[in-house]
Amino acid sequence: MKFVLCITGASGAVYGYRALQILSSIARVDVVVSRAGGIVLEQELGRSVSELREEFPKANFYGERDISAPIASGSVLTSYRGVLLMPCSMSTLASVASGVNINLIHRVCEVALKERVKLVMLVREMPYSRIHIENMLKVTDAGAVVVPASPGFYHQPKRMEDLIDFVVGKVLDLLGVEHQLYNRWKGGEE
Repeated sequence: MKFVLCITGASGAVYGYRALQILSSIARVDVVVSRAGGIVLEQELGRSVSELREEFPKANFYGERDISAPIASGSVLTSYRGVLLMPCSMSTLASVASGVNINLIHRVCEVALKERVKLVMLVREMPYSRIHIENMLKVTDAGAVVVPASPGFYHQPKRMEDLIDFVVGKVLDLLGVEHQLYNRWKGGEE
Protein backbone atom coordinates (compact mmCIF):
# COMPACT_ATOMS: atom_id res chain seq x y z
CA MET A 1 0.00 0.00 0.00
CA LYS A 2 1.14 3.50 -0.85
CA PHE A 3 -0.33 6.87 0.11
CA VAL A 4 0.45 10.54 -0.36
CA LEU A 5 -0.20 12.69 2.71
CA CYS A 6 -0.30 16.46 2.31
CA ILE A 7 -0.39 18.81 5.28
CA THR A 8 -1.54 22.31 4.40
CA GLY A 9 -1.92 25.53 6.38
CA ALA A 10 -5.31 24.98 8.00
CA SER A 11 -5.56 24.49 11.74
CA GLY A 12 -5.62 20.78 12.55
CA ALA A 13 -2.06 19.65 11.81
CA VAL A 14 -2.64 16.98 14.44
CA TYR A 15 -4.88 15.11 11.98
CA GLY A 16 -2.06 14.82 9.45
CA TYR A 17 0.41 13.92 12.16
CA ARG A 18 -1.83 11.14 13.51
CA ALA A 19 -2.49 9.80 10.01
CA LEU A 20 1.27 9.72 9.44
CA GLN A 21 1.75 7.75 12.67
CA ILE A 22 -0.80 5.14 11.59
CA LEU A 23 0.01 4.89 7.89
CA SER A 24 3.80 4.89 8.19
CA SER A 25 3.59 1.74 10.33
CA ILE A 26 1.67 -0.20 7.64
CA ALA A 27 2.38 1.43 4.27
CA ARG A 28 4.68 3.60 2.21
CA VAL A 29 3.84 7.26 2.77
CA ASP A 30 5.02 10.18 0.68
CA VAL A 31 4.59 13.45 2.53
CA VAL A 32 4.31 17.03 1.31
CA VAL A 33 3.99 19.84 3.83
CA SER A 34 3.19 23.28 2.48
CA ARG A 35 5.08 26.29 3.81
CA ALA A 36 1.95 27.38 5.70
CA GLY A 37 1.44 23.79 6.85
CA GLY A 38 4.92 23.85 8.37
CA ILE A 39 4.08 27.02 10.27
CA VAL A 40 0.88 25.51 11.66
CA LEU A 41 2.72 22.28 12.53
CA GLU A 42 5.17 24.33 14.60
CA GLN A 43 2.45 26.42 16.28
CA GLU A 44 0.07 23.59 17.07
CA LEU A 45 2.37 20.62 17.71
CA GLY A 46 5.75 22.22 18.36
CA ARG A 47 7.27 20.11 15.57
CA SER A 48 9.15 21.17 12.47
CA VAL A 49 9.16 19.36 9.14
CA SER A 50 12.77 18.32 9.78
CA GLU A 51 11.67 16.79 13.11
CA LEU A 52 8.96 14.87 11.26
CA ARG A 53 11.61 13.56 8.86
CA GLU A 54 13.60 12.28 11.83
CA GLU A 55 10.56 10.81 13.59
CA PHE A 56 9.31 9.04 10.45
CA PRO A 57 12.47 7.92 8.60
CA LYS A 58 10.55 5.46 6.39
CA ALA A 59 8.35 8.23 4.98
CA ASN A 60 9.47 10.06 1.84
CA PHE A 61 9.28 13.84 2.19
CA TYR A 62 9.04 16.20 -0.77
CA GLY A 63 9.15 19.98 -0.76
CA GLU A 64 6.06 21.81 -1.97
CA ARG A 65 8.10 23.33 -4.80
CA ASP A 66 9.44 19.94 -6.00
CA ILE A 67 7.30 19.66 -9.12
CA SER A 68 9.71 16.99 -10.46
CA ALA A 69 8.82 14.62 -7.59
CA PRO A 70 7.66 11.20 -8.81
CA ILE A 71 4.22 11.70 -7.23
CA ALA A 72 3.60 14.58 -9.67
CA SER A 73 3.25 12.00 -12.45
CA GLY A 74 0.13 10.06 -13.28
CA SER A 75 2.16 7.01 -14.27
CA VAL A 76 3.48 6.87 -10.69
CA LEU A 77 0.42 8.01 -8.75
CA THR A 78 -1.84 5.34 -10.26
CA SER A 79 -0.07 2.76 -8.08
CA TYR A 80 -1.14 4.62 -4.90
CA ARG A 81 -4.25 3.79 -2.90
CA GLY A 82 -5.00 7.41 -2.11
CA VAL A 83 -4.02 11.03 -1.59
CA LEU A 84 -4.95 12.62 1.73
CA LEU A 85 -5.00 16.32 2.52
CA MET A 86 -5.04 16.46 6.30
CA PRO A 87 -5.82 19.23 6.99
CA CYS A 88 -6.90 20.90 3.77
CA SER A 89 -6.88 24.68 3.83
CA MET A 90 -9.57 26.59 1.99
CA SER A 91 -6.95 28.14 -0.30
CA THR A 92 -5.73 24.66 -1.26
CA LEU A 93 -9.33 23.60 -1.83
CA ALA A 94 -9.84 26.67 -4.04
CA SER A 95 -6.71 25.95 -6.09
CA VAL A 96 -7.74 22.33 -6.66
CA ALA A 97 -11.34 23.32 -7.49
CA SER A 98 -10.04 25.83 -10.04
CA GLY A 99 -7.38 23.58 -11.53
CA VAL A 100 -4.61 25.99 -10.55
CA ASN A 101 -1.25 24.36 -9.84
CA ILE A 102 1.01 26.56 -7.77
CA ASN A 103 2.82 23.81 -5.87
CA LEU A 104 3.32 20.05 -5.63
CA ILE A 105 0.24 19.58 -3.44
CA HIS A 106 -2.00 21.14 -6.09
CA ARG A 107 -0.33 19.06 -8.81
CA VAL A 108 -0.74 15.80 -6.88
CA CYS A 109 -4.44 16.59 -6.37
CA GLU A 110 -4.90 17.36 -10.06
CA VAL A 111 -3.18 14.11 -11.01
CA ALA A 112 -5.25 12.13 -8.49
CA LEU A 113 -8.46 13.53 -10.00
CA LYS A 114 -7.48 12.87 -13.59
CA GLU A 115 -6.16 9.37 -12.85
CA ARG A 116 -9.12 8.52 -10.58
CA VAL A 117 -6.92 7.93 -7.55
CA LYS A 118 -8.94 8.45 -4.37
CA LEU A 119 -8.49 12.03 -3.13
CA VAL A 120 -9.68 12.77 0.42
CA MET A 121 -9.71 16.40 1.52
CA LEU A 122 -10.15 16.91 5.27
CA VAL A 123 -11.36 20.51 5.38
CA ARG A 124 -10.91 22.40 8.62
CA GLU A 125 -12.72 25.70 8.69
CA MET A 126 -15.89 27.11 10.18
CA PRO A 127 -18.22 28.55 9.24
CA TYR A 128 -18.18 27.86 5.50
CA SER A 129 -18.71 30.70 3.07
CA ARG A 130 -20.65 30.17 -0.13
CA ILE A 131 -17.32 30.11 -1.98
CA HIS A 132 -16.07 27.30 0.29
CA ILE A 133 -19.24 25.30 -0.32
CA GLU A 134 -19.09 25.85 -4.08
CA ASN A 135 -15.45 24.73 -4.13
CA MET A 136 -16.33 21.63 -2.11
CA LEU A 137 -19.05 20.86 -4.64
CA LYS A 138 -16.63 21.35 -7.56
CA VAL A 139 -14.02 18.94 -6.19
CA THR A 140 -16.71 16.44 -5.18
CA ASP A 141 -18.14 16.54 -8.71
CA ALA A 142 -14.60 15.97 -10.00
CA GLY A 143 -14.22 12.83 -7.86
CA ALA A 144 -12.71 13.96 -4.56
CA VAL A 145 -14.19 13.12 -1.17
CA VAL A 146 -14.60 16.14 1.10
CA VAL A 147 -14.55 15.29 4.79
CA PRO A 148 -15.22 17.94 7.42
CA ALA A 149 -13.07 17.58 10.52
CA SER A 150 -16.17 16.86 12.60
CA PRO A 151 -15.73 14.28 15.35
CA GLY A 152 -18.62 12.12 16.45
CA PHE A 153 -19.54 11.53 20.05
CA TYR A 154 -21.42 8.23 19.98
CA HIS A 155 -18.21 6.40 20.84
CA GLN A 156 -18.12 8.37 24.12
CA PRO A 157 -14.70 10.00 23.83
CA LYS A 158 -12.81 10.59 27.06
CA ARG A 159 -9.74 12.42 25.75
CA MET A 160 -8.90 14.81 22.93
CA GLU A 161 -6.98 11.94 21.29
CA ASP A 162 -10.27 10.01 21.04
CA LEU A 163 -11.77 12.86 19.00
CA ILE A 164 -8.71 13.04 16.75
CA ASP A 165 -8.71 9.28 16.25
CA PHE A 166 -12.39 9.35 15.28
CA VAL A 167 -11.75 11.83 12.46
CA VAL A 168 -8.58 10.07 11.28
CA GLY A 169 -10.38 6.73 11.48
CA LYS A 170 -13.20 8.00 9.28
CA VAL A 171 -10.63 9.04 6.65
CA LEU A 172 -8.93 5.65 6.85
CA ASP A 173 -12.34 3.99 6.42
CA LEU A 174 -12.73 5.82 3.10
CA LEU A 175 -9.40 4.38 1.95
CA GLY A 176 -10.16 0.83 3.06
CA VAL A 177 -7.49 0.83 5.75
CA GLU A 178 -8.33 -1.39 8.70
CA HIS A 179 -7.88 0.18 12.12
CA GLN A 180 -9.11 0.21 15.69
CA LEU A 181 -9.04 3.96 16.24
CA TYR A 182 -12.62 4.27 17.46
CA ASN A 183 -15.55 2.10 18.49
CA ARG A 184 -18.04 1.78 15.67
CA TRP A 185 -21.74 2.48 16.05
CA LYS A 186 -23.53 -0.55 17.41
CA GLY A 187 -27.10 0.75 17.17
CA GLY A 188 -29.86 0.31 19.70
CA GLU A 189 -29.93 -2.85 21.76
CA GLU A 190 -33.07 -5.00 21.68
